[in-house]
Amino acid sequence: MESYHLSELVHRQARRFGDDEALKVRDNDTQKWSSVAWDEFSKKVMSVAQALCHFGVKPQSNVGIYTSNRAECFYVDFGSFANRAAVVPMYATTSTAQLTYIINEAEIEILFVGEQDQYDKAYALFTSHETPLRQLIILDSGVQMAHDDKTSFYFSAFISPKNRTSQDITSVEKRMRAARDEDTAHIIYTSGTTGESKGVVLTHANYRFVMHIHDIRLDYLPQRFLTMSFLPMAHIFEKAWSIYCLHRGCSIAICPDPRIIQDCLKEVRPQAMCSVPRFWEKVYAGVQEKIDDSNWLIGNLFINAINTGEKYALEYVNQNKKAPLGLRLKFLFYEKTVYRILKKTIGIEHGVIFPAAGSFLSDEIITFLRAVNIPLVYGYGLTETTATVACYPHDQFELGTVGKLMPEGDVRIAEDGEILVKANSVMKEYYKKPAATAAAFTKDGFFRTGDAGYLTENQGIVLTDRLKDLYKTSNGKYVAPQQLESRLVADKYIDSAMVVGDKLKFVSALIIPDEVEVAKYAKAKNIVHKSLEDLYKDPKIHELFEQRIQALQADMAGHEQIKRFALISEPFSILSGELTNTLKMRRKVILDKYKEVIELMYE
Repeated sequence: MESYHLSELVHRQARRFGDDEALKVRDNDTQKWSSVAWDEFSKKVMSVAQALCHFGVKPQSNVGIYTSNRAECFYVDFGSFANRAAVVPMYATTSTAQLTYIINEAEIEILFVGEQDQYDKAYALFTSHETPLRQLIILDSGVQMAHDDKTSFYFSAFISPKNRTSQDITSVEKRMRAARDEDTAHIIYTSGTTGESKGVVLTHANYRFVMHIHDIRLDYLPQRFLTMSFLPMAHIFEKAWSIYCLHRGCSIAICPDPRIIQDCLKEVRPQAMCSVPRFWEKVYAGVQEKIDDSNWLIGNLFINAINTGEKYALEYVNQNKKAPLGLRLKFLFYEKTVYRILKKTIGIEHGVIFPAAGSFLSDEIITFLRAVNIPLVYGYGLTETTATVACYPHDQFELGTVGKLMPEGDVRIAEDGEILVKANSVMKEYYKKPAATAAAFTKDGFFRTGDAGYLTENQGIVLTDRLKDLYKTSNGKYVAPQQLESRLVADKYIDSAMVVGDKLKFVSALIIPDEVEVAKYAKAKNIVHKSLEDLYKDPKIHELFEQRIQALQADMAGHEQIKRFALISEPFSILSGELTNTLKMRRKVILDKYKEVIELMYE
């Protein structure tokens, strides 16, 4: 499949697909979806490109966008590319301090802002004159501008014909003709779990290579399908996946708020969606709860359907073998009944591919999803590698791995177990950080991922943990906390968890219970309580969690097992600084906050 420079991608597709649907946009008031055709998409992009030129955007300059998911994210991206300018996407949850840091370092003069909260923070910076900001463009027409704001534009006014002269049109055309693969496309700032956030410089060459290798790995997919954009568009996984889908000519439905993804899935019923493992962990926990709450007959039907699917999918389909007739018929029966009902309940019954990456996903959950014929594709990548380093092939994937190395890439394992990557998808540099860039590469050009793992004979990557996150107990035993945490959150009573144990005698855990499930359990057991804190101190609740945790880690080595735990009533959050914008835990922040609770577990 031919790939195009991102400055011309949308326009090439518009010539091919015309009035076919390119984007689906949700009206949150009416809950109705409207379509944007490829032709209209192309026109909007050119309107943005010409307006940006009119407002002084130059080649090799940086344009910022600070919003939740919207169609305008695509218009700004591709309109900037037409000017050979780079885009700096920022999460809607980005704090004022982080916003200030990024705007100053990237020298952003023009910033697109989404909703009221983003506008308020950005306008405060604009009026403080502490940043190079000179123009705000507001994407949400419902935003109330400050009474003294005489300079900001709403998006519709920004792209009006009066902001596009014939000279702007000519300049953009010249810039598009001059565009090169070496131009910077995005500067994506890392979440900064362990230190200062760094701007990852990704070029058009990086994206073209990503399109090329995914065409090879995903050659079994239909060329065009409907995908749901769910993760924030400032996340490299969503960014790269969306660009790849546009490259195929797919239609993208844009979920404006991750909190309503369940509604969006049922309204649109997409064929694809990239997501982090947490989404599928919740699906798995919900099915297990359904089985637990069912009568003997229904419960056994579910279990038999899952066992049948597991045997069919893993022992035959994944091994490229033809299943016995009886097993094929049994699987077909369940596909038309149990599996279909399950997938229809979620809104994914038309699924062709559901990529998942970003954290650990247990083999148990992967097996379950494949067993019920959900086409999950588990993978591994980083912002610095333009997402995918490895992912599951169509068949003969290996459980226990995070996928098979992508075509035309190279991976080797350092002496300390670190995974090193060399490929044309690897970033150009960390923006304005030559020392950090030099430290990120070996002398022969391999990128240091910071992840520990090893390769299988079939080029599968087994990921053990982040090197910085690996714990070493006082007994000298290594523990991979993320693997333990992924097991814990698969339980319906556990919303999130952080494993503790570095330089300590044994492993412990801070656990955030699922309020709804624990409340249901308390009601069923007649446990009286006045507050969540009161409930979590009840011996019967503590016994429930102790039993669940022991069952989850029964097959693990003794030194890896959680010996003590504390139930925490306040969820980890971005606002409190415990989570990054990509929902990764800032372990040091959490350890500091719950220092006394942790000390009590080790008394």
